[in-house]
Formats: sequence, C-alpha cells, structure tokens
Amino acid sequence: MARSRPARVAKPNIAEVLAQFLAEQRGRLAPRTFAHYRSVVELLQDSLNGYAGHALDPSDAKLFERLSNAKGSEHREFCDIFGPAHILPNVGEFLGYFMVRKVIAGRDLLRAAGTVTKKLAAWLAEKGYARAEDAEDAAELGAEAVQSLPRAEELASLLHDRAEDRDRGNGEDEIEDHFRLTRVERGRVWLEGMLDRREFGPIAVPDEISRRCKVGWTISGVVGRRGKRWQIVEAWNVYPG
Repeated sequence: MARSRPARVAKPNIAEVLAQFLAEQRGRLAPRTFAHYRSVVELLQDSLNGYAGHALDPSDAKLFERLSNAKGSEHREFCDIFGPAHILPNVGEFLGYFMVRKVIAGRDLLRAAGTVTKKLAAWLAEKGYARAEDAEDAAELGAEAVQSLPRAEELASLLHDRAEDRDRGNGEDEIEDHFRLTRVERGRVWLEGMLDRREFGPIAVPDEISRRCKVGWTISGVVGRRGKRWQIVEAWNVYPG
C-alpha cells in the first residue's frame, strides 16, 4: 500500500503568485486602479492567512500548524506555505464574510474586491495555476460581488441608523442572531433566525430599506418585541446570499 507523501512548502507559494499577478497588472492599469488592485490582493492575503487554514486536509493541517506556530525566521503564514491551488476555493469566504465583517471599506473598494477577484481567477487559469471550471465559479462570485457588496453595505448602514433612532425599550424579549431574509414586501420584511429557525415578521421598515433587502441575504443583529410586533433593534452587518 503506497504511503501518502508528506506535505511540503509549495513553490511557488501564494504570496509569490499574487506578487506576480500584481506585477503584471501594474503596467496596464492607471495608478488609481492599480492601488485598488493592490489593496484587494493584500486583503485577500489577510483573509487566507487568517481563515483558510481551517479547511486543510490532515497532512497540510499538520504542516500549517508546525510552521505557523514556529518562532523567528522559521515562522510562516498560510500564503508563505501553500500554493495557488488554495486561492480560489477560499474566495467565497473572502467576499461573503471577510469583506463584510472584517473590513471597513468604501463602495469603490467593495466593488474592486469583486472586479479583482474576477480578473485574478481568469489570470490563475491562464497561467495554469487553477482549473478553468474553478476560475469560472470564482469569476461568477466576483461578478456578483461587484454589485452585492456595496448594496449590502448600504443596507447595513440604513438598518443601523434606523435602529439607533428607535426606542430600545427595556431590553426584554430580544434575540441576538443572524437572521435570513425570507420574504420582502414594500415596507416590511420577514426574518428567520439561523439558530432556532423562528420566523419574525412582518417587521415594518421604511420603503428605502425594503427596496434594498434581498431574499436570501443575512442580517446580523438583534430583533425585539415591542407590544405585539417585532422590530430590528440592532443591526451590525449584512451578508449577501
């Protein structure tokens, strides 16, 4: 029975491949556009270094644990250890979680995150660093993120401002959770808690908020009962579906 080969540090690694991608883009992009590309790639590396290690197979996980916990010159981050095959499987978390939860970004940078993901996916496939089908899937995520990330950020801001303006009450009968938007009508929405699966609604909201809500998106925050009706009393983030 053949033994599996021990995991080794990749050559080239993710950091080197992303540096190559940026070097090629520098010559074809305007300085302002390139600055967005560089910012997005740096954020992608932060996301990979912080979260991609959770989805490794046992052999790679052992290598990652040893090198990421090493001290001094022996220490390595995820992007210094693994190769470009690990990039595209993690762009969903980058766009759907990291850019929403961990980054304070304006609309231009949020749009750029989707645009750069699309470009990077095509480039990785062209260079032989990724399979064409994986690049297509990642490009679809990027194309959707160009529109959805700025819209989700705008919705989160409106929900937060509305919650700040409302009377919190005594804090009783409140539930903190991630709530999935299950139904949207003009001026009202329905939410389903991800922990206990209860549905809350209809919840009255201004038309400008209901217009921006999308079934399948998720709101993190707190809902509370005021009399017989539920309302959103805190809103932190909105995650596109």
